[in-house]
Amino acid sequence: MSIAAKDVMKLRQQTGAGMMDCKKALNETNGDFEAAVKYLREKGIASAAKRAGRSANEGRIVVRVNDDHTAGAIVEVNSETDFVARNEEFVKTAEAFGDVAMTFAGKAGDDNLIPVDAFDTTDLQALSGRLGEKMQIARAGYIECDGFVDNYTHPGDQLGVIIALSGAAATSDVAKNLAHELTLQIAAAGPQFVSQDQVPESVIEAEKDIYKTQMRNEGKPEEMLDKIATGKLNKFFEEICLLNQIFVKDSKMKVKDVVAQAVKDAGGEIKVDAFLRFKVGDTTSDEEGGEE
Repeated sequence: MSIAAKDVMKLRQQTGAGMMDCKKALNETNGDFEAAVKYLREKGIASAAKRAGRSANEGRIVVRVNDDHTAGAIVEVNSETDFVARNEEFVKTAEAFGDVAMTFAGKAGDDNLIPVDAFDTTDLQALSGRLGEKMQIARAGYIECDGFVDNYTHPGDQLGVIIALSGAAATSDVAKNLAHELTLQIAAAGPQFVSQDQVPESVIEAEKDIYKTQMRNEGKPEEMLDKIATGKLNKFFEEICLLNQIFVKDSKMKVKDVVAQAVKDAGGEIKVDAFLRFKVGDTTSDEEGGEE
């Protein structure tokens, strides 16, 4: 079959694999994009860390937290170009959606995401018509808790994080400092879940299958595949689970150790409930929402 150049480029952008490898993968899978990604991973050409798709989308991330830090909202609004993303009218319109999102208590799903059709986009579409670019709300989220909600927006408004802590000591100064450190961790390291027990079994099994196929391709004995796959899963959890990650400010510690130390210092329970991390252009169907 004929493989379009744009599909090859899209696969290359998402996996980091070479052009010829991407073209071969699409040929081998009859143009099935997800199957091609899996094919490249099984061949050891693409890694799990590169699966977060890179997109040409531009825009900005808007983050809000209420005055008592019990709720926060985050919205991604897209444009086609960076020039428009910095347009004063676009910025004002996007910021307004952040304010609206803060009124959506109780409307977020279990994944802490708000359906984008809950927003009135009349003003955005009118602006789209005036400036001649497609604009959209890509995604939005809302988190509330009885503890402490904090936020972080990376300079340039291309990346934002909100996090919720709970527990008896969640509003202590120690916990507030921890929340700040964790938002920086999430921004830098891009976890998808809070902890290992939140990773769906289907995701774990899919990873194990890929690792086993990789090992078979390398000629490893069948009886060793489960053990090797388990070891690779531990590394996988270190990449995608916040508490399992290496702490970016001290490579000798994991995030769970930092949380444990904060609990000790505060003299009471502090638990990471949920977080949302939005980066412009990363809008994909596999966003893990509140446990990202």
